[in-house]
Amino acid sequence: EVDFWIIPIIQGFVQIEELVVNYSESSDDDKSSPETPPQESSCVDDVHPAFLVALISRRSRHRAGMRYKRRGVDKNGNVANYVETEQLIHVHNHTLSYIQTRGSVPVFWSQVGYRYNPRPRLDKSENETVPCFRAHFEEQLKNYRKQVIINLVDQTGREKIIGDAYLKQVLLYNNANLTYVSFDFHEHW
Repeated sequence: EVDFWIIPIIQGFVQIEELVVNYSESSDDDKSSPETPPQESSCVDDVHPAFLVALISRRSRHRAGMRYKRRGVDKNGNVANYVETEQLIHVHNHTLSYIQTRGSVPVFWSQVGYRYNPRPRLDKSENETVPCFRAHFEEQLKNYRKQVIINLVDQTGREKIIGDAYLKQVLLYNNANLTYVSFDFHEHW
C-alpha cells in the first residue's frame, strides 16, 4: 500500500535534440563559388533530413561511489560506477539504438589513500575472482547478448597489474560472445 509514495528515479542524464544535416556531393569550394547555380529540391526533408537524437545515461545503484574509494567488482558481480549510455537516432520513421556500458574492471581491486592516482592493488586471488567475474558477464550477456570489451587500463605503468588480471579473467571465462580489445592511450598519445 506504500507504492503510491515511492517515486522511481534514475541517476543519469537525458538530452534530446533535433539536428538537420546539410550534406551534398559538392565540395565546400563548389558551394561558395558564385558560378555554382542554386539547386532546386522537391522535398526539404530529402535534401536536409531532420534527425532526432537522444542520449540517455543511467548509472547503476549497485556499487556507486566516489572515484578512488569504490573500485572493482563485488561478490554479486556488480562493478563500481557502472553506467549504461544509449544513443538513439530517429530519422524517416526509423529508430536506431546503440548501447555502450562502462564500469570499473571486474576484478577485486582497490586504491588506498587520498593522494592523486594512488597505486592499485589486487585484493583477492584469481580463483576468488572467477565466480564474481562470471556473474558480471553473465548478466551483461543476458542483457546485451554480445559485448566488445575495451580495456582502457594503462598496459605498462602502475595499472598494469589490473589490466593483466582483467585479461586473465577474460581468458579463463572463454566466452565466444565477448571480444576483448586492449587500448592504451599512452601508446597513441
